[in-house]
Amino acid sequence: MSRQAQAAVLFLIGTALLHAGLTNLYLRYVKAGLQPLLLLSGVVLIVAALATAWYEWRRARAEKARAAAHTEAAQSGAHAEAHAEAHAEPEGEGHGGHVHREPRISWLLLLPLFALILVAPPALGSYSAVRTGTAIQQPYGLSKLPDSNPLTIGLVDYATRAVYDHGHSLGTRQLKVTGFVALDKSGAPYLVRMALNCCAADAQPVKIALTGKIPPVLQPDTWLLVTGTYSAKQTKDPVNNRPIPYFQVTEAKPVPTPKDPYDESWNQ
Repeated sequence: MSRQAQAAVLFLIGTALLHAGLTNLYLRYVKAGLQPLLLLSGVVLIVAALATAWYEWRRARAEKARAAAHTEAAQSGAHAEAHAEAHAEPEGEGHGGHVHREPRISWLLLLPLFALILVAPPALGSYSAVRTGTAIQQPYGLSKLPDSNPLTIGLVDYATRAVYDHGHSLGTRQLKVTGFVALDKSGAPYLVRMALNCCAADAQPVKIALTGKIPPVLQPDTWLLVTGTYSAKQTKDPVNNRPIPYFQVTEAKPVPTPKDPYDESWNQ
């Protein structure tokens, strides 16, 4: 891989990072709080690419000037000086006048670029959720909820309060929770959000089981906004035997996939 090719690859990867960071694409890979670092990385790569291209342009120009000087010296009869300059090793060249090129494995840098542009995966969904145990965590403390009724609450927050606070902070008020549908092997429906610490690689599902007025036909990965109340009923996740709280549904309607499909409340 020549220096010019390196500069082109760096520029393309930097541009792809900027594209991902300035759109919602980056949310499929990392949490929203990493957007500034992602944009900074793209800028650094683009600057490095431009600096490499400028350096190579200066080197090529200097070599052309040396070649012109050599020709002029040869034509004027300065054979000794021309001979010495011809054997001088130009910058960027090795022994015998051969240019040192980087290993061909460097072309593998193009793979993440193609993956980002051509085959950007969707956010993790029901396939991962039913094969991974619920990742509900006991909190250090619970913040006070607004007094609104109905109350829109995050799925992870609901699950945490239902299991570890036994619903005391939820009371009997109407609640609105959003998540995607997952069905276990028995066909039991769960509403799920993938909780994120840093990036999609460490995303883990948090599940709540549904009871009450559930739609008769549920498709996995369909996003639902469910309205209902706290249920004291609990079940066990068949994967890791951890508790899964129920949610008493009074209304359920499909909604578009949210801008950020992951739940980042663990980071707050």
